[in-house]
Amino acid sequence: MKEFKETANYIKEQITEIPKIAIILGSGLGTLADEIIDKIIIPYKDIPNFPVSTVPGHKGELIFGKLNNTPILAMNGRFHYYEGYDLKTTTYPIRIFKLLGIETLILTNAAGGINLNFQKGDLMIIEDQLSFFAESVLRGPNLDEFGDRFIDMSNVYTKEYIEILKPIMTRITGKCLTGVYAYMKGPTYETPAEIKALRTLGADAVGMSTVPEAVIAKHCGIKCIGITCITNMAAGINSEILSHDDVKETAKRAESNFKQVIKELVTKIN
Repeated sequence: MKEFKETANYIKEQITEIPKIAIILGSGLGTLADEIIDKIIIPYKDIPNFPVSTVPGHKGELIFGKLNNTPILAMNGRFHYYEGYDLKTTTYPIRIFKLLGIETLILTNAAGGINLNFQKGDLMIIEDQLSFFAESVLRGPNLDEFGDRFIDMSNVYTKEYIEILKPIMTRITGKCLTGVYAYMKGPTYETPAEIKALRTLGADAVGMSTVPEAVIAKHCGIKCIGITCITNMAAGINSEILSHDDVKETAKRAESNFKQVIKELVTKIN
């Protein structure tokens, strides 16, 4: 616990108040940070014991400020298993949020569309998740200070928040898509056979993040809501060659709707 407390105490010293809401910004979605006012920016490299982002499109900054007049803490850049970090490191910030007093975590990501009714640029509310093919982030000795050894995963994503988000999504984007997000370790994109299998299992979108963070949030008793930007259709659905540049480009085209949705959401759930 010593290193967790050291990190949390450093962040407390840098900000002027403790917000109730934290946001993790996914690939290509970091421009939401431009909407935050009265900003205090803390580079990850300056935070004791904090990992550093290595993926293009992830700036590596913790930002405190106000979004739609609502105090928030935003991670502009996250950490992934495929970067070489173990899962405990990729989810380290969530434990820190708990110690800071964060009550709600908004998770965002860029993902491949598996549902054949989805289109590039769509936003999807995450209702549930799949992670059969990855080790559990809670593997190993339990940190009793944060939560119980065995946790119920029936409602990882807070249903109350999902119902708040649905009309916001409909009004801003003209549609309300919900679905199951499948987590794969990466960094390779999935094969057509893997996508076919995931669709059979009930997945609507697939990506390389979010699920470990959601599990730790659940373990810590932090409420969670997830929004996915469908930046490409997954392998085998069309002839498109998948690339991270295309992911960032599609996320950029969807950023206006994304920012409006998040700004209204934080006001409603604060």
